[in-house]
Amino acid sequence: QVQLVESGGGLVQAGGSLRLSCTASERTVRTYGMGWFRQAPEKEREFVAGVSMMGRTSYADSVKGRFTISRDNPKNTLSAQMNNLKPEDTAVYYCAASRHVGVSKDARDYAYWGQGTQVTVSS
Repeated sequence: QVQLVESGGGLVQAGGSLRLSCTASERTVRTYGMGWFRQAPEKEREFVAGVSMMGRTSYADSVKGRFTISRDNPKNTLSAQMNNLKPEDTAVYYCAASRHVGVSKDARDYAYWGQGTQVTVSS
């Protein structure tokens, strides 16, 4: 059973930056696509960014040009550098791992989830 642990959330002013990290308990995630999702109060969970096993990335239109996803396979970690944050980025952010090697924007393709980390952007 793969366990994912996120860190790096917090409170930041609009225009600021945060870096989220996710550490996996198993080396097997090196062969999985991984992603970040977020869920704001009373909203559906939505895709933010994803990266394939080979490093191909995909982003939601709302974060393109502001967020950068990356993975460090030897360290079993996934990161998200979030710049120029906006109040609408406020949400709980989840790290997720798929059993597939590619990138997916569909949460149903992800088998493993972290507990989430809160990101709050004040205006």
